[in-house]
Amino acid sequence: MPQKWTLAQMPRLDDKLAVVTGANRGLGLEITAGLAAAGATVVMACRDARKAEAAAAEVRRRVPGARLEIMPLDLADLASVRDFAQQFQARHTRLDILCNNGSAILAPPGRTRDGFETHIGTNHLGHFALTGLLLPTLQATPGARVVNTSSMAHRMTKGLKLDDLHFEHRPYKDMDAYGQSKLAVLMYAFELDRRLRKAGSNIAATAAHPGWSNTNPDQGNAVLRFFNGLMAQPAAMGALPSLYAAAAGDVQGGDFIGPGGLKELRGYPAPAGSSDEARDAALAARLWQRSEELTGVRYL
Repeated sequence: MPQKWTLAQMPRLDDKLAVVTGANRGLGLEITAGLAAAGATVVMACRDARKAEAAAAEVRRRVPGARLEIMPLDLADLASVRDFAQQFQARHTRLDILCNNGSAILAPPGRTRDGFETHIGTNHLGHFALTGLLLPTLQATPGARVVNTSSMAHRMTKGLKLDDLHFEHRPYKDMDAYGQSKLAVLMYAFELDRRLRKAGSNIAATAAHPGWSNTNPDQGNAVLRFFNGLMAQPAAMGALPSLYAAAAGDVQGGDFIGPGGLKELRGYPAPAGSSDEARDAALAARLWQRSEELTGVRYL
């Protein structure tokens, strides 16, 4: 891994097709722009069509000739996830890069269309279902990669509560809910890698996190917004670990990439650390089973 990997080291992706969820802002916008600049065709999977069109215009401004396609996807609605997968597979026969990036962040108490707590439903269960539904297309594409966006917040939670994923039996705290969802995302990435290897698949399942990046400048309270603007690294830097995981030649399944600076808060892509719970294979297998039960999507 180069000490300071940037977009200048991105390999060409001219024949590649990528899907980026949550592509209309923050990390998703920067990931889309980076992949498009390397020549990939990028499907921008977004909930809000108007915001997606504005984001696509911004990418085209930065990357003239960018090959982009906008498709509707609401990760908080399993019917939308199924519709997206069906429409995608009707249009495309390959999928080289799936960036499971879309995320609910520090949302107030709420439920998805299917009754899941907002963070776990959007950040983990929506992507779990999407990946499973797109798995046949990924399997048919040599060297395909899945990149799951986790967070340092996976360490900032009291842990994964499989018997209370939706905060029905404990007080709701937005950081705990967000952290639990990002822990689930990371556990899922590692378990997906284990299952793909066992199945002899050529898909590489990876994870990345952006460190402390100013990806959603309008989110959070005034104090958080102030410190984000003052100390956080730009979203373009925060996107580099995901872009590295998606495209760098030395990436392997099970890799977790984050910023290489002090405490992984900022810097260029480097191997990232994770909590012990994130590496708990037995707990991850139980999470997988529970995710299948909740989403109705079963695979591997």
